[in-house]
Amino acid sequence: MSLIVQKFGGTSVANAEKILAAARRAIRAHQDGNQVVMVVSAMGKQTDVLVDLAKQLCGDPPAREMDMLLATGEQVSVALMAMAIHALGHQAVSLTGGQIGIRTDSSHTKARIQSISTERMRRLLDEGKIVIAAGFQGIDEDFNITTLGRGGSDTTAVALAAVLNADVCEIYTDVDGVFTTDPRLVADATGMVSRSLSSLPTGDLTPGEALALFFEMAGTIARLGWPLVAVPAVAAIDTPRTRQRRRRIERR
Repeated sequence: MSLIVQKFGGTSVANAEKILAAARRAIRAHQDGNQVVMVVSAMGKQTDVLVDLAKQLCGDPPAREMDMLLATGEQVSVALMAMAIHALGHQAVSLTGGQIGIRTDSSHTKARIQSISTERMRRLLDEGKIVIAAGFQGIDEDFNITTLGRGGSDTTAVALAAVLNADVCEIYTDVDGVFTTDPRLVADATGMVSRSLSSLPTGDLTPGEALALFFEMAGTIARLGWPLVAVPAVAAIDTPRTRQRRRRIERR
């Protein structure tokens, strides 16, 4: 039995329709005989809304309290996702980072993962349930909620794939690609990658090695000084076009 980690970004769970689409995708993977762990981001622009609200109340909000606030976005998403899967006739359990056992350091708003417990997730998976993990968050040694910074849900997904020795880590996102500059502002902006990542030589990489390769590539791009912009796509999450944009890190 294969184990699949599926990560859905904020635009992919921005409303009830998209949450149901993501739930159906996880259910299909489960019905194909796979164990499934979903990692879900906050809905749409919810994180930005919370940041703006905090700044309206406090010009310099304490980092610990920002983590307490921002972690609620993912908690809303995982609970709604579990409800959607239940409504579709299947079993799922939503878990916060702390409930999973994601331990981090105490660097609030930019914490680093130190360890992840797999016991609870494996028990739930063995019971036939879809596990829905809140991305972007963990707890420190004093049980304070911490967040992993922007892109933290991607980090969560790949980290869970690594510690669970997952066969596949799928990242779903509604974007057209990575551009050399903002195409909404610069007419001659061009896509930096025009082929599927499945054509890259990652077939023999573990999820952890694939993550290291990703960071190496990102570091090279940063040194070149190229600005990276993800452009929202019009297509819904379950269209053929979106499926082509799905990025898979697969261990063959």
